[in-house]
Amino acid sequence: MVGRAIRRQCPRCGARGVWHSFTRMEQRCPSCGLEFDRGESDYFLGAYLLNFVAAELVAVFAFVVGLIVTWPMPPWNLLTAVTVAIAIIAPIALYPTTKALWLAVDLMLRPGEIR
Repeated sequence: MVGRAIRRQCPRCGARGVWHSFTRMEQRCPSCGLEFDRGESDYFLGAYLLNFVAAELVAVFAFVVGLIVTWPMPPWNLLTAVTVAIAIIAPIALYPTTKALWLAVDLMLRPGEIR
């Protein structure tokens, strides 16, 4: 399920075409009928948290790699600018994947409750 979610497919059946646009999911899977929106107002808050954590980890990882590669004379201003740029871009780029991952995790933890 996690692998399907990372590939932006339906976590239940693996069908493609579950994304209407880059940031909007369809209401249901076109193949198995899995309802993506649980109808709970705060359902995707977990996806937002997962997105934030993943994006910040990517930024920190890039900073550490840049620091190691350029040691002993790291270009601090460049490292800071690149890290800030990654911290801004990564949440946008990772949004669809983390939203699908959250749905996959929910499907694994509460399989009987999902329609």
